Amino acid sequence: MKALKTLNPYFWKHRVLLFWGFLFIILSNFFAIYKIQYIGQTINIIEKNYSTLKLSDEAGLIENVKNNWAYFRIIFINSGILIVCSLLSGFFTFMMRQTIIVASRRIEYELKNKIYTHYQELSVTDYKKTTIGDLMNRLSEDVVAIRMYLGPGVMYVVNLIILLIITSVYMFMTDVQMTLWTLVPLPILSFGIYKVSDIINKKSKVMQKSQSGISTFVQDSFSGIRVVKFFSKEKYIEKNYGIKVKDYQDKALDLARTEAYFFTIILFVVGLLNVAILYIGGQKYIAGEMSVGTIADFFMYINMLIFPFSMLGWVTSVNQRAEASMQRVNEFMDVRSDIINTNSETYPINGEIEFRNVSYTYPNTGIKAVDNLSFKVDAGKSLAIMGKTGSGKSTIAQLICRLIDPDEGEILIDGKNLKTHNLKLYRDQLGYTPQESYLFSDTIENNIGFAIDQPNRSLVVEMAKKADVHKNIEEFKEKYETMVGERGVMLSGGQKQRICIARAMIKQPNILIFDDCLSALDTETEENILQNIDKDLKTTTSIIITHRESSAKRADEILYLN
Repeated sequence: MKALKTLNPYFWKHRVLLFWGFLFIILSNFFAIYKIQYIGQTINIIEKNYSTLKLSDEAGLIENVKNNWAYFRIIFINSGILIVCSLLSGFFTFMMRQTIIVASRRIEYELKNKIYTHYQELSVTDYKKTTIGDLMNRLSEDVVAIRMYLGPGVMYVVNLIILLIITSVYMFMTDVQMTLWTLVPLPILSFGIYKVSDIINKKSKVMQKSQSGISTFVQDSFSGIRVVKFFSKEKYIEKNYGIKVKDYQDKALDLARTEAYFFTIILFVVGLLNVAILYIGGQKYIAGEMSVGTIADFFMYINMLIFPFSMLGWVTSVNQRAEASMQRVNEFMDVRSDIINTNSETYPINGEIEFRNVSYTYPNTGIKAVDNLSFKVDAGKSLAIMGKTGSGKSTIAQLICRLIDPDEGEILIDGKNLKTHNLKLYRDQLGYTPQESYLFSDTIENNIGFAIDQPNRSLVVEMAKKADVHKNIEEFKEKYETMVGERGVMLSGGQKQRICIARAMIKQPNILIFDDCLSALDTETEENILQNIDKDLKTTTSIIITHRESSAKRADEILYLN
């Protein structure tokens, strides 16, 4: 359970709530067990005075009560104690859940926020080493499994320990020999749980990994649903999905079978305990050493432990799953981004860009995308980058944005190494239109205004006009309130590109990067956009990555990559 030690700071943070929860557990169990002695006492009174307490008819009822009022008084008092203790036990059980479970929900909330924030801090390279489905599974399914440990897992374990302690005290006070005989099997039970829990832990990790595979497959198939339909591969996808689900089902059933051993072992041990009580208690009763009420007390004490011990298998399973999930979460929480911001100063960015002997190799493929590249773009000037597919054009854009860092050489911005700049301040001065146009599942207005904190409609419209997409937007029924769908699926490729251009322009940046973002446009629309933004290009450091001479001709210089 080493991985779960990561959660200790959360327990300490919510220690007040958990303290009250543990106190309520003690009170709940105390009142639940305290009343048992009065049940045995009542049984003894009835057993010893059965003939005199017997209520035969209505006429003899009042007379019988008067003659045996001392006994009836004890029975009535004991009944009142039973009712009050049951009510108090139920109330404190409710309060126990209102504290411990609430604490677990709060920790779940904080943990999800922490994981999501860490995901935001990871570099692009880190995301290429995993799948979106796996990331989603760790943030959803794994965190839920961890929360089950934080809430029910902790609550039931603490409840069992406290219940066992209080019950043992009352049992020893009642009869030492009987207590020893009934508690002897518990260490054996604990050892069996320990051995089986190790198996559950291993199988839980295998099952969680299989579940991540399903999440990844579903995410991929739905993201590429149009490709699936174009090629009529629905049956193929369905078949592969069935294989993955079957694999998960097999692993889940294998885990369930192992978990079932817990309940079998526990119920078997509980059955042995009941037999032991009946046999030993019966011998003592025959010998006159024990009353019927005492035997009844022992039956109730042991049966008070049945539910917590029967839950022990489930709790162990929950905790082992949580350990497996926490280990998976920790794997990502321990990953440190290779893009680190070491500067928090505020200063102007003019936009001068210089590459000095820059090389970069993609770690996941080993492809050397940029090799010993040097060039310089003065502030306010423009550079067009051309070259064949795979020559490293988009890699240069990512290097300028510092989405990746070079393996060799250095990139200078205003004569200062990019690694030493305030990264947030620097990126605030960047306007970037990626090669792959990505839109969020939101309105057109919110997609264009995404780059700034408080966009207004007039500014959004102005940028849409510059990107030559305003007319298209006005033709939509909802105009700027039109929902673009997931990844902008409701729009054409050209419309998405132009909205992305408007999104980059709305920042009014000092450095503007167009990564082949005019490829889906006809020459007339391309020319309109270039004319609209011509004034911006003359006052902004511009990097235009393109295959078209028509786009490159407006640049001050052209860099051709071979």
